Amino acid sequence: MTLDQLAADYALVERAILYLAANRFRQPSLAEVAAEVGLSPYHFQRLFRRWAGISPKRFLQFLTKEHAKALLEQSRDLLSVTYEAGLSSPGRLHDLFVTCEAVTPGEYKSRGEGIVITYGFHPTPFGECLLGLTSRGVCWLSFVTDGDRESALAALLQRWQRAQVRPDQSGTRSVVERIFARPAGGVPLPLLLKGTNFQIKVWEALLRIPPGCVASYQDIARSIGAPAAARAVGRAVGENPIAFVIPCHRVIRRAGSFGAYRWGEARKQAILAWEAYRTMAGQAPGRGSVR
Repeated sequence: MTLDQLAADYALVERAILYLAANRFRQPSLAEVAAEVGLSPYHFQRLFRRWAGISPKRFLQFLTKEHAKALLEQSRDLLSVTYEAGLSSPGRLHDLFVTCEAVTPGEYKSRGEGIVITYGFHPTPFGECLLGLTSRGVCWLSFVTDGDRESALAALLQRWQRAQVRPDQSGTRSVVERIFARPAGGVPLPLLLKGTNFQIKVWEALLRIPPGCVASYQDIARSIGAPAAARAVGRAVGENPIAFVIPCHRVIRRAGSFGAYRWGEARKQAILAWEAYRTMAGQAPGRGSVR
């Protein structure tokens, strides 16, 4: 299955997720959800399995608040171990090793002046993304909402106001494929982070949440030694500049609700359920580390 096909499927899957989430308490039938997205039950079932690997009914179980609360409780013991060990997982998705570097204080103050960023728009299993790449690593990954490439690029330009930004579809494609489709083979994927010291601490803490697990804002605050800073953690999570790789989608509210997501709640639910299934099915071998 190519990324182009998965991205094409996702548009319909997202509509189905929104409908399932809105009607989860009455458990809509397969025929009803299929009709909502304009497909026959047979073709909808095939499309959904092709994208998610599981049936819509099974996927619905991942979207319930009770499942989220149970997952949060189950994650806590594993999280405590990974945070204490400084490792990002006992099985990071796609064997994706990550190493982080922050911009220097001078680069932060100058808003990226002197840094060259190449970018490209590419398909992913969760719709189209915009990737920004520097000679020192990935500096940006966002999802395109409603086909609005202009707004996606404007957000990148706003964050790196004085950097030289130029398109390079071919140069960024292999990195997107590595993130979403191919195992990294143990070679670290470098990230270049531009943020305050507090934000970078939060983003590094997010990298330690294993796939198939979630954490609350309070969990993250405790892990960075600031237990009273849950709200500030929430703001930093919302400012994450590298979606999916820095897994801000794995942070949910303590009460079990999925919470907001910069690139849409349906996409957050889709990523969490997609990861949960692959983790349960043993498709997340390898280990990651934050250096």
